[in-house]
Amino acid sequence: MDFNVRKLAADAGIFFSRAVQFTEERLGQAEKTELDAHFENLLSRADCTKNWTEKIYRQTEVMLQPNPGARIEEFLYEKLDRKVPPRPTNGEILGQFMLEAAKEFGPGTPYGSTLIKVGDCQRRLGGAEREFLQTSSISFLTPLRNFLEGDWRTISKERRLLENRRLDLDACKARLKKAKTAEAKAAAEHEMRVAQTEFDRQAEVTRLLLEGISSTHVNHLRCLCEFVEVQAMYYSQCHNYMQELQRELGRSPHSLEVNSHPAGSPTDPSTFLPLNSPSLLETDALQIEEVQPPASGTRKAKVLYDYDAGDSSELSLRADELITVYTVPGMDSDWLIGERGNQKGKVPVTYLELLS
Repeated sequence: MDFNVRKLAADAGIFFSRAVQFTEERLGQAEKTELDAHFENLLSRADCTKNWTEKIYRQTEVMLQPNPGARIEEFLYEKLDRKVPPRPTNGEILGQFMLEAAKEFGPGTPYGSTLIKVGDCQRRLGGAEREFLQTSSISFLTPLRNFLEGDWRTISKERRLLENRRLDLDACKARLKKAKTAEAKAAAEHEMRVAQTEFDRQAEVTRLLLEGISSTHVNHLRCLCEFVEVQAMYYSQCHNYMQELQRELGRSPHSLEVNSHPAGSPTDPSTFLPLNSPSLLETDALQIEEVQPPASGTRKAKVLYDYDAGDSSELSLRADELITVYTVPGMDSDWLIGERGNQKGKVPVTYLELLS
């Protein structure tokens, strides 16, 4: 117990001496041992590496898992040294919803059969995403985290110890200057030599750790290249899945033909025309000029958006104009016949407000 008290008193004395030296340095009343330029460059490079590694690590986490709640949950499981329970990706959830919806609507219907194809593709995309997230976490995030939580903590600890040794050395130098008697000077010189030795030893240890940052850069470069490879494989896999889905929809009797439409306007209803089921107005047997309005059933309609005709059978529209519209037997429900003066052609229903 007596030894512990003496040690505590000695530690308190050292702490007080360091505090006095640090304060006097801040006030410009004491000299400070400066590190050489090479050592300062190593310190600056290490700080830069730590700061940017931390930023890259945090932002990569956000990119791979945008949900902050999920990130917190994964962090807690990791700290508790427990395995994170499997969590389906958004693509897998969407695919499951589509498959369940297809059962409700009927897998034999055009909509239901297409939902099955798209839902299966979404599930595969989700599975590819989960594999990408796991591989990226192991090959890229884990090495960055190991550096921040391992190597950098060791470097920080040794840097703090080096700073303490410097304060001790400078405090000894200050006492030597203040010594008046020969005996006091001899004791101060001995303390300074011991402090100088400890400072030099600690500076060498810290320098070796700081020079190891170059190896850290090499390791992070390798991990970064692996991350790029994994990311490229993931996007290539997704692209292949989507191409396969497009081919399946192209072979399907219920597939959709996607056409361009004006920006800022609703989707062109012509994109929903079945490829193998042309409407009556698209057949060679019946031209748009031959269509006559029914004896009853014509209505006025206000145009909501500009629409440029896709071919000669359609009628271009301008927003806010009034036209006469009607339907004919066998015509797709997404289209009407529109008349404006002597002009006549098909017009999309979603571009119109039917007036009573």
